[in-house]
Amino acid sequence: MKQSSRRNFIAQSALAGIGALVTLPSLAARADAENKLSAIPSSPLKTGFDQQPLPYAYNALEPLIDTMTMDIHYNKHAATYSKNVKEAAQAEGVDTTKPLEDVLNKISKYTVKMRNNAGGHYNHEMFWKLLSADPNTQPDAKLLAAINTSFGSMDEMKKQFTTAATSRFGSGWAWLIFTADKKLAIISTPNQDNPLMDIAETKGFPIMGLDVWEHAYYLKYQNRRADYIAGFWKLLNWKTASERFNSI
Repeated sequence: MKQSSRRNFIAQSALAGIGALVTLPSLAARADAENKLSAIPSSPLKTGFDQQPLPYAYNALEPLIDTMTMDIHYNKHAATYSKNVKEAAQAEGVDTTKPLEDVLNKISKYTVKMRNNAGGHYNHEMFWKLLSADPNTQPDAKLLAAINTSFGSMDEMKKQFTTAATSRFGSGWAWLIFTADKKLAIISTPNQDNPLMDIAETKGFPIMGLDVWEHAYYLKYQNRRADYIAGFWKLLNWKTASERFNSI
């Protein structure tokens, strides 16, 4: 072998070795992420692509959530998410007869339009059911025990959740979730992201979530997000939260 050919062979071999070193951690990181996602507790509760009827009248949550806010929130904002996610599904070849959760679990493979609107639709479909004019004031025994185990007390859980909702900069959501290591945790996500998404920093099954976008409260509370959050605790339907927890 000529000297120049030998040098080229050695150089190419070295580059191939470096490429392998660069690729292997990337593949390992991807596999780790997929393993963590697959370990998230699943639930038989599934979400479709169509907007479901609001389970109460627009004025039912007065005075804590006013009629105009509820009307606009449901008929404008949430309805648009449902419309847009179906448009994205058609454009991207998604079977809308299957659960929306299937899309959320691999949202990184889809467009920004799908991410924003699939998240927005899922989040709101859950949110309406977590509110009630005649709410259950306590979770059932199983969820209460899990809260006490994870946070020490109901008061401490509420404190941490309120902090997550209050401190979320800009628009987003606060969540109580059940994680892959079988614990409850409190997180927040930006915009319309949620913990089912494969891009979520902390993944888990949502037990409850609170919308802290300004459109959810600004007509009544203006910049007083903390007052809106305090009202949420008075409207929270713990029966729905307990059913979600017991489904996993």
